[in-house]
Amino acid sequence: MPLRWRKCSLEKPPTISMIGTRAMLFEAPGAFSMPAQRRIWALMDAAESRDDVAETIPGVTNLMLVFKQPPERIEPLIEWLLNAWATLPERQIEGRHFEIGVSYGGSYGTDLLHVAAHSQMNPEDVIALHLAGSYTVCAVGSAPGFGYLHGLDPRIATPRKSVPALNMPAGTLTIGGPQTGIAALTGPNGWNAIGFTDIALFDPTRAQPSLFAIGDRVRFIAERIDL
Repeated sequence: MPLRWRKCSLEKPPTISMIGTRAMLFEAPGAFSMPAQRRIWALMDAAESRDDVAETIPGVTNLMLVFKQPPERIEPLIEWLLNAWATLPERQIEGRHFEIGVSYGGSYGTDLLHVAAHSQMNPEDVIALHLAGSYTVCAVGSAPGFGYLHGLDPRIATPRKSVPALNMPAGTLTIGGPQTGIAALTGPNGWNAIGFTDIALFDPTRAQPSLFAIGDRVRFIAERIDL
């Protein structure tokens, strides 16, 4: 059971938890927002400058710190995190820009009709809204190379499925709640499949195995629509 710590304040505080003996998880308060995510990125930079931090792992509104050695005292670390969170300016990242060709619908877009029904619109409108988005890579993880893409039109946000697909192919274009993404690996996946791209998000033979990095920008280009 991880140790959880909360600071009394008029503002809802972050949640800080120890994960085992060498890792600490910082979770931002409130719902997701890009300003909060930029503060997570700023916190990541500051944490990486610490001599006792071996690795930082940014997530969506959270940050994990992995220490070189188990900390002797966690209270100073908590105070440092809270002070940094309260005082650091947002970090703006000028990431790379990607335009990715995709095929909507067809045999890979098995949940496109479900997304349309949930959104109370027709599939053509779902595709149009998805194409209109300009997406930011907020975090990379959950699977090697997978990028959480923020910027989905809220009208087509669709909850993740309660029963995941057991063998969703890598390259499947998906919607999961308020985010969109591309399946990085073939395997179980609870996001809603709306199309496909043959771009490889992760290649261990590349100098940078993950195609995406935080702050990158993504737009989708429709190469084919199969309804």
